[in-house]
Amino acid sequence: MNKINKLYTRREMLALGAGLAAGTLPGISAAQTAKPLLSRAIPKSKEMLPVIGLGTAIIFDIDGDAEKRAERTQVIRTLLDGGARLIDTAPSYGTAEPVVGDLLAAMKVRDKVFLATKVRANNNEAFVAQMKASQQRLHSPKIDLMQMHNVGFLDRNMVASQLAIVREWKQQGYFRYIGVTHSQDQERANDRLIEMMQQDKLDFIQVNYSMAERSVESRLLAVAADTGTTLLCNLPFGRARLFRAVRGKTVPDWAAEFDATTWGQFFLKYLLANPAVNAVIPGTDKVEYMIDNLNAGRGRLPDAAMRKRMVAFIEGL
Repeated sequence: MNKINKLYTRREMLALGAGLAAGTLPGISAAQTAKPLLSRAIPKSKEMLPVIGLGTAIIFDIDGDAEKRAERTQVIRTLLDGGARLIDTAPSYGTAEPVVGDLLAAMKVRDKVFLATKVRANNNEAFVAQMKASQQRLHSPKIDLMQMHNVGFLDRNMVASQLAIVREWKQQGYFRYIGVTHSQDQERANDRLIEMMQQDKLDFIQVNYSMAERSVESRLLAVAADTGTTLLCNLPFGRARLFRAVRGKTVPDWAAEFDATTWGQFFLKYLLANPAVNAVIPGTDKVEYMIDNLNAGRGRLPDAAMRKRMVAFIEGL
């Protein structure tokens, strides 16, 4: 079997840690890993943001576990050494938010990170209290991106009132950017999110988008581009559904045309090939996975015709 088309499952890749630490993996040349990481401009400011980030749901919910904290520290170090900056968390992710804050403080790398978190509460008093708590947990009075969480089905009047609060905090310098997210029943929420982008002039929007969940392709991505809204993709592997679909299968030969040598790169490059996507934020707790994700942001991306071929391939499994 040609090594470039060998499927390395996430479990198999654990055995390749030494090679990954050196920036190499069977089927991936040193020249490929040396390619620069793609960055795209945040439309509202023109600040460049690398296209690969790090999500922290579940995997950073580790409380005080010293061994796991050491592993996550190395993941963050790998993210930064690989040229990326974005870390996304939330107070609803258990202990993930304080863990992120503690690790960044201990590493003394807060100034190197584009730090995003979220807020969701049923009344304005609790809303403000949660944002203040996030500043404390993250050891950071200034947060790069504050996102109102899962707004798609919330009361419109409450959303308007709380959006005014985050705008005021931004004006006071506590947040550099503000936005909204949605991660539940994405298709049903898309119209509301489109309306918010068009009316509320958001800086960022974060949505579910993967080859397993493509509802945002029908209209939302185009509106994000038209309104200059920075778009982040959560759950880019469809809660591991995509990896389960290809288990035991090899990456097709033609994936070499866009420099995809693993399934993880295949799935992420599909998303990044759409210019409306500013960054993907897969979660990972292993250095080797972080390296593989970073490599998806290097090299060539599939064109429109190739993306159709990729979809047909996955749908045919």
